[in-house]
Amino acid sequence: MKRIIVGMSGASGAIYGIRLLEVLSEMDIETHLVISEAAQKTIEIETAWSVEKVRSLANTCSGNKDIGANIASGSFLNEGMVVIPCAIKTLSGIANSYNDNLMVRAADVTLKERRKLVIVPRETPFHKGHLRLMMAAADLGATILPPVPAFYCQPKTIDDIVNHLVGKVLDMFHLEHNLFRRWGSEETSVV
Repeated sequence: MKRIIVGMSGASGAIYGIRLLEVLSEMDIETHLVISEAAQKTIEIETAWSVEKVRSLANTCSGNKDIGANIASGSFLNEGMVVIPCAIKTLSGIANSYNDNLMVRAADVTLKERRKLVIVPRETPFHKGHLRLMMAAADLGATILPPVPAFYCQPKTIDDIVNHLVGKVLDMFHLEHNLFRRWGSEETSVV
C-alpha cells in the first residue's frame, strides 16, 4: 500500500487539505497526518469541519510536537509529503531545515530521502522574502504548487476550484483521478 504524509499548517485554505484527505481516503493510500495548532484554529474558522472529523480522514494522526513519530524518520518508507496549505512560517522552516516541529522535520526527511515534497504555499501577494523561500525549497527538491485556479476546466463552484488543485497534487504523485477535465479533452477543446 502506498503511503503519503499530509501536513496542514495555519495558512488560509484548510479546505484544500481536507479535500485531499477525503480523496486519498477513497483511494488505496495510507495517510499520515500532522496538523499544526494554527491549522486547527483555521479549520474551525474557515470550515464547518471539526478538527476531530478531519483527523478521522487519515489513517494516522501525529501531534506537531511529536518529533519521535514514525514520519520523522527516513526509515519510514512512503511516497512523499504534501504540506497543504503551507503557511510562510512553515515554508521558512522547510527552506532553512529548521526542524523545530514534526511537520518541518517530516518535510526535511522527505527531502533528504529524495522523496516527493509538494508545498502549497497560501499567501497573497508574495513579497521577495516569500519568493526567496520558495526558491530555496525548490532548490532543495520541493515542488511549489500554489493554489492558483485554472479556468480551462470551466469551474462553476468553489468545489470545482478546490478539486482542480487537489487533482494537481495527485498528479504530482502519479495518482489517477477524475477531479477535473484535462486540457485537450473534448469538453475543453476550442472550436
